[in-house]
Amino acid sequence: MTSNARVVVIGAGLAGVTLARRLGELGTPALVVGEEEHRPYNRVLLAEVLAGRYGPDVIALPEPAGLVRGRVTGIDRARRTVHCADGRSIGYGTLVLATGSNPVLPPLRGLFTTGGELPEGVHAFRTLDDCLRLSAAVRPGVQAVVVGGGLLGVSAARALAVRGARVVLAQQAERLMERQLDPGASALVERHLTGLGVEVHTECRVRDVRCVGGAVRSVELADGYALDAELVVPACGVRPRTRLAEDAGLAVDRGVLVDDELRTSDPHIHAVGDCAQHGGTVYGLAAPALEQAGVLAELLAGKDTARYTGTRSLTRLTLTGPAPAGLDLAAFGETVPLPGDDVVQLADATRGTYRKVVVRDDRLVGGVLVGELGTVGALARAWEGAEPLPTDGGPLLHLLTNDGGS
Repeated sequence: MTSNARVVVIGAGLAGVTLARRLGELGTPALVVGEEEHRPYNRVLLAEVLAGRYGPDVIALPEPAGLVRGRVTGIDRARRTVHCADGRSIGYGTLVLATGSNPVLPPLRGLFTTGGELPEGVHAFRTLDDCLRLSAAVRPGVQAVVVGGGLLGVSAARALAVRGARVVLAQQAERLMERQLDPGASALVERHLTGLGVEVHTECRVRDVRCVGGAVRSVELADGYALDAELVVPACGVRPRTRLAEDAGLAVDRGVLVDDELRTSDPHIHAVGDCAQHGGTVYGLAAPALEQAGVLAELLAGKDTARYTGTRSLTRLTLTGPAPAGLDLAAFGETVPLPGDDVVQLADATRGTYRKVVVRDDRLVGGVLVGELGTVGALARAWEGAEPLPTDGGPLLHLLTNDGGS
């Protein structure tokens, strides 16, 4: 079976669905090929589903009019055709890769069975199916080990703890979320998790996963100490899904290489979202994916001047719920100062709030906030504008303390 569409999008995640919706609004319909059986959903909110706060229907995205379900197995660039696992062939005039990313599974002994599968009790945490399987396995008192203390690991550990699991979070780095947060903010996040009953171990490397009868029973740390575990969640980051692009002969580095028109090395193929690498950066975040989708929609709809020049992205984590289950944090730019930078910092240990900004050459270059985020909007706008700040410091202090800026 062969069908044709002017624009074909591979991937029904946030980037692909947003692109299709925007194209439809601009009068350029697209056909979206998505491999998951679920209706499209917002992956950012999976931790809230695991925590039991939202059902899958709450995080669902509007389904594109031109959505077909199937797994794309190959791209024939000469014939401008994509091939699906069920035997279908779909012709394209313009193809967009929005294939997203895969979870990074660490090279731990025992992590896979002899058949290459994850043992019973070991759960990746990337898709809605992953989330539902893990959610079904959680019960009060179950012993869970989360491997990795980045954004995903913190979210997973908190969600499991809210569900009543006894959680150990093993982080190889010296602090939690070390890529986004400075030591002060990281300490507040650790205090929040500890308040929920999570046992946090930093500078801690997991070496082995021990199974009995095909089910996980413990993990062994590099120092030989063993932790009992009925559930293990590897949360060690993600890697762009580039196999289709590589097999098709497109230029690939860490992600699929794209220019300012989000065009790959083939002028008829574009890439957006987690799988794309622009200007040396693979973002792996929602805000850049949405911006890329918007720019590409305008280009494909005929606005030739549209260009993507990169996203100055803000990382925001909102863990909803009554105290102590709720936590808000935001980080942008460079949160650790260089020699010569100016730092303005406000902390309230009683309220568990922390605000810090870094100023370099009279410009706001980064900041981190934990707790009350009323000022984050104004600070982010000052950072994104990259305009010189007034030299008397008053307006900056106002930005840091004025809760009307969000």
